[in-house]
Amino acid sequence: MTSTAKVISSVIDGREAESTGAEYVSRNPSRLDDVVATVTLGGPTTLADAARSAKRAQREWAAVPAPVRGRVIASFGRLVEANKQTLAELVTREIGKPLPEALGEVQEIIDTADFFIGEGRRLYGQTVPSEMPDKQLFTFRVPVGVAAVITAGNFPVAVPSWYLVPALLCGNAVVWKPAEYASASARALAELAWRAGVPAGVLNLVYADGENTFAGLEQALTEGTVNKIGFTGSSAVGVKVGELAGRHLQSACLELGGKNPMVIAPDADLDLAVEGALFSGFGTAGQRCTSLGTVIVHEDVHDEFVRRLTAALENAVVGDPTSDVLYGPMLDQKFADNYDRMLGWIADHHTVLGSTATGRITDAAPRAGFVGDHSAGLFYHPVLLDGVRPDDKVFMEETFGPLVGITTYRTFDEALELADRPGYGLSASVYTSDASTAFRFRAGIGAGMVSVNNSTSGAEAHLPFGGNGRSGNGSRQSGIWVLDQFTRWQSLNWDFSGKLQKAQMDVATIEPDMDFRL
Repeated sequence: MTSTAKVISSVIDGREAESTGAEYVSRNPSRLDDVVATVTLGGPTTLADAARSAKRAQREWAAVPAPVRGRVIASFGRLVEANKQTLAELVTREIGKPLPEALGEVQEIIDTADFFIGEGRRLYGQTVPSEMPDKQLFTFRVPVGVAAVITAGNFPVAVPSWYLVPALLCGNAVVWKPAEYASASARALAELAWRAGVPAGVLNLVYADGENTFAGLEQALTEGTVNKIGFTGSSAVGVKVGELAGRHLQSACLELGGKNPMVIAPDADLDLAVEGALFSGFGTAGQRCTSLGTVIVHEDVHDEFVRRLTAALENAVVGDPTSDVLYGPMLDQKFADNYDRMLGWIADHHTVLGSTATGRITDAAPRAGFVGDHSAGLFYHPVLLDGVRPDDKVFMEETFGPLVGITTYRTFDEALELADRPGYGLSASVYTSDASTAFRFRAGIGAGMVSVNNSTSGAEAHLPFGGNGRSGNGSRQSGIWVLDQFTRWQSLNWDFSGKLQKAQMDVATIEPDMDFRL
């Protein structure tokens, strides 16, 4: 099947930008002959051009009262809600995410918009007492200016909303560079924002490859037209973005990869743990930053847990993402190629479970119960690896595919050490019936997000989202915490005494009688 595809390009200040001639074809990964969009890519100056446009528009947008900006966000949320089914179907078509997950992703945008409606009336500062008379001190939240937002495509509309909604609400202008393989979904989300009342120059959409994005970002930082960077993507690229921001004394909000552990205590509800491991390890074909990396199982329940998880995985339905499946295809050919390379990390000491083969699902390597036409898309077998060791590459590195490792532990301290060993720190989970185990795990783990008797995947719009170590630089998205990414504190001291009062010098003191004793 070949569909009529849209031709889309960057939008700067409300106008289609000129193309460099380079094109990217966004394909449906479950039916590769279905072209979703043909994208004309920008060159090394496109992002810088967009940043200049954003800077021109930002001051006027910041002058709009924050409660009014909140109403624009409210309209955006209602427009997304009215288009929920259509937008979710586009996400499923463009990146292969099963439709229920895509619907949940769009709901996340709605939830985020709902949360931030009220923040337009709650961008609170403080009134602070002065140490001197006839003087008052204040603090204010002010927008950072222009935010350059670069996002991955595994959550092509939800994760961008975590940046766009608070950034716009706080009075910033945005240059958004989405992943090329999610270009149509990005354009749809931007269109909804513009129709909600976001001025065209306040939200600019840039399509470019990685090299030209980096060049444009460097130029914009040099010109002083970008004041904040938001980046969601791999840890390796996040290091480069962070270094670039640092050289220009700007800060980056980095939301990077994960090697997320799940610890199974000996008193865990194993059926519940299997359900959580199946969803977090193989949902979206393991292509989430919060996907389960390694299950760390107590040796007393290892065999039984592995038996149950293997049975659940063997019976799970894989295939057409418009059907009732656990997961669909890989997001794009480049992720399939990278996952093929990582399958080479499987060693002789691993026991491979969960399917009839590893790698791509083909006529020669079929998957039982597959739904749809496996030859049409980028479909891969699920892999469960028992016997993973702490020094294995598959234990230490993010695999970003339908692969979960299993190892064992004896003591709780050993479980914590194994959980933190890869150096990521995004999400972690523990399954236990003992409250003390849950609280000790929370206190001892290095992850930014912890779940008890729940999967490593899943975020709510009013909780901080983000990681530490290789998973990020400690910045947080979602909830009130993201306001610190898109505002800066400004202080005001107002002296109405009619004379110069010097802090720390012209301060009255009341002397105590320190020699007094009862």
